[in-house]
Amino acid sequence: MFVIKSIKYFFEAVFIYSFFLIAKLIGLSSSRKVFGFIFKKVGPLIKSNKVIHKNLKKYSNNLTDQDKNKIITSMWSNYGMTFIEYIFLNKFRKDKAHINIEGEQILNQIFLNKKPVIFISGHFANFELMSMEITKKEIDLATIYRPLNNFFLNPLMEYLRRTFVCKNQIKKGLLGVKEAIKFINKKHSIALMVDQRVSEGEKIEFFNEKALTTTLPGQLSLKYNLDIVPIFIERNGDKFFKMKVYEPIKSSTFKDKIDVAQKLNHLIENMISKNPNQWIWTHDRWK
Repeated sequence: MFVIKSIKYFFEAVFIYSFFLIAKLIGLSSSRKVFGFIFKKVGPLIKSNKVIHKNLKKYSNNLTDQDKNKIITSMWSNYGMTFIEYIFLNKFRKDKAHINIEGEQILNQIFLNKKPVIFISGHFANFELMSMEITKKEIDLATIYRPLNNFFLNPLMEYLRRTFVCKNQIKKGLLGVKEAIKFINKKHSIALMVDQRVSEGEKIEFFNEKALTTTLPGQLSLKYNLDIVPIFIERNGDKFFKMKVYEPIKSSTFKDKIDVAQKLNHLIENMISKNPNQWIWTHDRWK
């Protein structure tokens, strides 16, 4: 089984490295168009549409077939552009013309306060840019991430994240929680995604149905008296992004970790509803 999986991962990595090489040759603008188109055509063939349609039904029973097709097509296009933008993260690191930040003063204040916070968000648009913009404000940050299953590809992705997004990368899991606490004790803020199912989570309502949800933000916020700062990012056309930094939520406003998880789920619901075209619907959130 391991040998078969290794062969599969090897050829997947060869394809992806080839795509990255092509992207470097044709440039960012053309790559977005090419891979946005490819993902729109190929994505539905390699991922189960059943999961996507099941998720959309839980999101809303009022969507027409036209609405669903628009969301799915836009999602795959964004998926393709985000995928190819990994190889251009160095460009995003150096530039600022590609993004407009609403609530930039909140990030400036967090830097001045020198007190850790917990940044939370979901997999919207190019989600890697959120942590990047936080660190560009010179905020000490550590991000929690899930390593890729493909061990031929994961080293490159980890290198890109550490070099251009955030140098402090924490692998999710029990050891990752312990590492996150060490960073908090060193006055580092923590960033994590809270929109996907986690097996060790609690069943919390998400779009009117229970879904396994992480309680880590609540645990850290309540134990260390840390504000929670939600962030949302959306793609504005092919070339630009808009990022919104929400007002910090004080830990004193929460009852317990379940209360935190429920409130954060509602926040993610609102973000998804604001622009459902750019959330990744392929994850089996209610499994």
